[in-house]
Amino acid sequence: MIGLLQRVTEASVTVAGEKIGAIGTGLLVLIGVEKGDGETQAERLLERVLGYRVFADQGGRMNRSLTDVAGGLLLVPQFTLAADTGKGMRPGFSPAAAAGESERLFSWILQRAQQRHPVVASGRFGADMKVRLTNDGPVTFLLRVPPGT
Repeated sequence: MIGLLQRVTEASVTVAGEKIGAIGTGLLVLIGVEKGDGETQAERLLERVLGYRVFADQGGRMNRSLTDVAGGLLLVPQFTLAADTGKGMRPGFSPAAAAGESERLFSWILQRAQQRHPVVASGRFGADMKVRLTNDGPVTFLLRVPPGT
């Protein structure tokens, strides 16, 4: 399972002109599901997202997590993160999980996040979304929990 984590001062998702999710300071995480992913990978990714230290402490070092700062979390499903970009000029999507399984695991991780963190918003699986963000830093990390681990 893949999470592209971006530290933001604000982020939102709009579908068909309607804002469906928004946060202030926190993390925007784009989620990609690969073949072989399951709840184990989703749980580990969520654990890392909530605990990954990307916010500054009093000394200006990245030593504080989303949980520590009580920031917002915006989860957005993004099928293209699981693309094979290793050759050619067009991505291949054979590493990506089937749509039904991807939707199930995205919903699972969203539900778990809502149980564990006070401020959680999300995009909509399968929708044409417009994502707006102000990346803070910029700070962006690619987190991956490989299938089968």
